[in-house]
Parts: sequence; structure tokens; C-alpha cells
Amino acid sequence: MIPDVLRFWGSSPSSSAGLIWIAYIFFPTYLLGSIPTGILITKTLGLGNLKKIGSGNIGATNVLRTGNKMAAIATLLLDMSKGIIAVIVTEQYLGITASHFAALGVFCGHLFSVFLFFKGGKGVATFLGILLVLDFFLCTLVCISWLIVAWWSKYSSVASLISSALSVIIVVILEDLSFMWLILVMVLLIWLRHTGNIANLFAGKESKIKL
Repeated sequence: MIPDVLRFWGSSPSSSAGLIWIAYIFFPTYLLGSIPTGILITKTLGLGNLKKIGSGNIGATNVLRTGNKMAAIATLLLDMSKGIIAVIVTEQYLGITASHFAALGVFCGHLFSVFLFFKGGKGVATFLGILLVLDFFLCTLVCISWLIVAWWSKYSSVASLISSALSVIIVVILEDLSFMWLILVMVLLIWLRHTGNIANLFAGKESKIKL
């Protein structure tokens, strides 16, 4: 049993052992994150091809545009579950540091799914699932901020951008920097995946949501 992946990294920085273990953790969780739950749910329920609906995104917000709220909720929960499962299982068997690499793996899998030719979702639901395990209080604050901004702006993208950015500020305030690198990488990727939404917002073409 390996309690902490850094044991390999720290024991021999010049060797490839640490990189091998990081890859061993990253790629299985990447495959888990790659599962396109939104597409599977919409196909199973006969709601059409999600890639041709609304924004074409595979996340819960776009599933909501099919008119089926239960399908959207199921997509949200399953996308969150990918992050939850990856972090809990990895932490249980390999330690907390290893779980951070697992979190990055499952998150990247959702954003750049191997099953969708390295396209995917925006990552917010999986991000929340990861936060739920790493820091429940932080996850709660991010969820509340998302709901408030979404209710105020009626834009899922605005809520996602602001709440994800706030997570960085909250971590600094809480002085829990143990996984700051992970938060910074995930938030940066969330913002990069929303560049199209940002352009639409400035152009007045972004679709609103109905909560």
C-alpha cells in the first residue's frame, strides 16, 4: 500500500518513479472523467443528440435546454460523482497528495474527453464534486455564490466564471494552501473553456437560463 505518491517523487527526484506514479494515477481517472454522462443520459431518454442542441455542450446546463429538468439534474449529479469517486478512492488507497493528481485527471477527462475526440464540458460540476471531498465548506460557499450570481444574472456562464474565481480567493482567506496549485489549474481551465461564452456575453449573444 502506498500512503503518499510524493514518497516516490521525494525519494529520487532525478528518477522517473514519481512521474510514473503520477501517470498511473492521472490516466485512469482521466478515463473516468472522459465518460460523457450528458450525452449518455439524453440518448437513453430519447432527447436527441446533445451536440446539436443549444450550445452543443455536454454539461447539465445544455441538457436543461432539452426541456427535461430531471435529465439535467442527473447529468449534474453524475458529473459531480466522477470527481467525488476519483478523489475519495485515490485518497483512501494512495493518500491525499495522490488524490490531488486524481482530481486533475478526472477534471481534464471531463474537459477533454478521449471519447469525444478531446472535446468535452466546461468542468464546473466535476469541479464542485472535487471540492466537495477536498473541502466541504469551500464547496458550499462556491455553490451558494453560483446560485446567487445565476439568479441575479440569468447566465450560467457568468455564475461559473465568478464562483470559480471566488474559490481561489476563499482558499487564500481560509489559509488552506495545500491544494492551491490544483485550484488554480482547474479555475484557469474553466475560464479557458468559457472563452466562447465570454465572447458571446460581450456580443450580447449568450443564452440565458431559467432557474
